Amino acid sequence: MPGSRGAELVSDDDIERAWHDTKLAQVLYHDWEADTYDDKWSISFDERCVTYARDRFTAVAGEPGLPYGRALEVGAGTGFFSLNLRLGGVLDEICVTDLSPGMVEAAQRNARQLGFEVEGRVADAEELPYDDATFDIVVGHAVIHHIPDVELAFREMLRVLRPGGRVVICGEPTRYGDRIARALSRATWWAATRVTHLPPLEKRWARPREELDESSRAAALEAVVDLHTFDPGELAATARRAGLSEVETVTEELTAAWFGWPVRTLEHALNPDRLGWRWASFAYQSWLRLCAVDRVLDHVVPDELFYNVSITGLRPAAS
Repeated sequence: MPGSRGAELVSDDDIERAWHDTKLAQVLYHDWEADTYDDKWSISFDERCVTYARDRFTAVAGEPGLPYGRALEVGAGTGFFSLNLRLGGVLDEICVTDLSPGMVEAAQRNARQLGFEVEGRVADAEELPYDDATFDIVVGHAVIHHIPDVELAFREMLRVLRPGGRVVICGEPTRYGDRIARALSRATWWAATRVTHLPPLEKRWARPREELDESSRAAALEAVVDLHTFDPGELAATARRAGLSEVETVTEELTAAWFGWPVRTLEHALNPDRLGWRWASFAYQSWLRLCAVDRVLDHVVPDELFYNVSITGLRPAAS
């Protein structure tokens, strides 16, 4: 649910203006979510998320070159990707950027709680405030679908890379995979919020109506900030036009997304006091098993149907 910081910042008038100003919408939405984003998405900095982040990274970029020295994360949010990659031995020195001041503060706070400092700047991925050839690697997770001009953002990532440096962007929604996942999520929300408000269930299972209304306001703003879904081949072509070489894409999560999105939606629709450790363990272990199934299905199912696409590429050594 949106935190107290966000509740103070976002009004109905803000949301109305955000419909006509994409970058204002990005700031408002992500500031609104900053205080509670980690809880909302079950983000942690432990073996579970370290393994997840490292596996996502190595699936598309491999392990040669680890650890990378000076790293920049664009659209860092609360630091989920880069901080877990540092804990996993993938990155060393980290700089985090985000258009949302609240998210930059959250990422730096998370780093301090882990025992180290990261540089943080409020920055637009289309105009990064760094000199040319500053970083060994640029990373991001679930970020470029928020950026209006994806090709321009790739050009900026390439510009701040040293020759031979790498871009790794993971966890972006595919066109068809996202359509299926969101349809399942909407159906789950519709059913859960109605069934749990029936008299026999309401006192024990229903989330308070005001919290559901607040979630609906957040969802309305989220619809403004999610700008793109991607065809893997078209995304690779965009990266090549921006100047990246040796571009590769990898897709992940098919049945895992069909399971995961309804589960996450159900968790937001129900009284959180009714869901405990056993539920969390069941959901996570089921998701892991389905991810294993998806790795087999990857050999026979078209890439376009998987939910996530990750992409990597290099700045040519001679550039």
